[in-house]
Amino acid sequence: MPQAKLNKPCESVPISSDHVQSSPSSQAFLHPHIAVEPTLSRRGFVGGLASMSAVAALSGSLAACSNLSDEPIEFRYGVASGDPLSDRVILWTHVKPVVGESSVSLQYEVASDLGFTSIVSSGNAVSTLDTGFTVKIDALGLSPGKTYYYRFRRGEDRSPVGTTRTLPDTSASEVRFAVLSCSNYPAGYFNVYAEVAKSDAQYAIHLGDYIYEYASTGYASEQATKLGRVSDPGNEILSLADYRKRYAQYRSDADLQALHAKMPMIAVWDDHEIANDAWKDGAENHDPAKEGAWSARKTAALAAYHEWMPIRTAADRSIIYRSFDFGNLLSLHMLDTRLLGRDQQIPIEDLAGLSGPAKFASASASFTAPTRQLLGVSQSNWLNAQMAASKAAWQVLGQQVLMARMEFPASVLATLNPSNTSAEAQAAGAKAVNDYLTAKATRPADRTPLQAGLMDSKTNPKLGYNLDAWDGYIVARESLLGAAAQLGKKLISLAGDTHNAWHSKLTLMGLANPAMAGMKVGEEFATSSVSSPGIESYLSLPPAQIKAIFEGVVDDLRWMDPSRRGYLKMIFTATEARGEWYFVSTVTDKSYTVSLGKSASYGSA
Repeated sequence: MPQAKLNKPCESVPISSDHVQSSPSSQAFLHPHIAVEPTLSRRGFVGGLASMSAVAALSGSLAACSNLSDEPIEFRYGVASGDPLSDRVILWTHVKPVVGESSVSLQYEVASDLGFTSIVSSGNAVSTLDTGFTVKIDALGLSPGKTYYYRFRRGEDRSPVGTTRTLPDTSASEVRFAVLSCSNYPAGYFNVYAEVAKSDAQYAIHLGDYIYEYASTGYASEQATKLGRVSDPGNEILSLADYRKRYAQYRSDADLQALHAKMPMIAVWDDHEIANDAWKDGAENHDPAKEGAWSARKTAALAAYHEWMPIRTAADRSIIYRSFDFGNLLSLHMLDTRLLGRDQQIPIEDLAGLSGPAKFASASASFTAPTRQLLGVSQSNWLNAQMAASKAAWQVLGQQVLMARMEFPASVLATLNPSNTSAEAQAAGAKAVNDYLTAKATRPADRTPLQAGLMDSKTNPKLGYNLDAWDGYIVARESLLGAAAQLGKKLISLAGDTHNAWHSKLTLMGLANPAMAGMKVGEEFATSSVSSPGIESYLSLPPAQIKAIFEGVVDDLRWMDPSRRGYLKMIFTATEARGEWYFVSTVTDKSYTVSLGKSASYGSA
């Protein structure tokens, strides 16, 4: 299979780095089922070389090369498709002159066959400096539930060929998703993306942290130099140019290009597309005194996101919640739990009473306030209306953070301090967990007074360990789950964010009606990360022990994996939602194995 190539002779001419992008360290072959054509035609190469030589002789500079109508161009970052509907799909590419910054006029083609003998949709597109030379078009006139092939071209210059698929009609009996989250470039290779590209999934769902914002010496970069994956630019990204450059680095990865070329992606952002632990008015990893206004950084980050992701962009880039109907089988509601309506996170030490009475009182009042928002009022109202109107068998929430109640008793939380890994601290934590689990396993009539106290929610209240998740927004969660229960909908939550895999029940707390406490509303299937390290990286315990603690203590948790990177495949039929968690053996070596770690189903009962 031919490999996409850059114009080496053009690159070898000594010109300013302002006019030429550095070539990626590797342009490995894409997955073998994807047809790839050379990005530069012979005619374009010869004409461009001759023209550049003439300009150089006249002016001593190659900047004028960008004004030529037939200058060499390059499709460096492959192609992608996304946001499929039953009759259309977004197509994406990046193309620019090898030299200069002039616009590039293109044609796009969508065909029902790999040989492009049956073109079903085509049109014009323009790559410009204003969008960082990214191109997005909405290819119309397609048929439901069909596989299509697409490409971009300028004369003989052609992009790689991608495969996409429209949403099915009402005859759909099965849909297969690959659910992904948290791909950190310096943390390791994108072996997980490579496996998804080989899988039988029909659609990819990315739940955020597609990129990370940190500097090259920041989070999860310990092996970056050894792996040849040092973040670019080296600084923490703040400006539009920074974010564009970081996306370009991620999209230079051959495995990510293979995934995008194989299937359409439906995506939402989480926090790291902007900054860690973001909320509507700021972020933990943003200091206005040193890094400028939050609004300016967010505007730049969202602009780059919409440029580089195959997402349908509206006039207001900050609104990305949207629904996709897969016939009458399922309705997928993609949510923004991060930027649009989220109130600021409450520090767990304040809510646990470790910061003094005043902060405890303030945190408690905020925590239980009926106005506390995660989605925001407009998005919540929209979601309720979408679920009420949907005729689909399944209501599926594609969102970022864990919705299930991941609650630990205060007696355990008080001893689990990740910043203190001393032998004494670990022994205290182990004792607290053991005491609680022993009390939990003992019949109420046989419990000692101490054990009875441990099981009493008044003397030993439970609290979610991660208040950045829905556990920090209990009224908002109760409202959403209560609405789904009233509608009688079969509810599935898909989540990412934590870098570990989870399967849990979704239950009501009974905030409005104590009689409904513990009522099951649905289930949550949460994916592990593509490469970001998980909970095992900051809890100094063996993975088996972490698993035993979580599965033993958290009432609604059915299963979790504490240490492996991978993806979640979801298979939906009219009567079953089945999750299959696949894991790769390593992300620090290109030689790896893949295995099915767990399969779990949620039926109509």
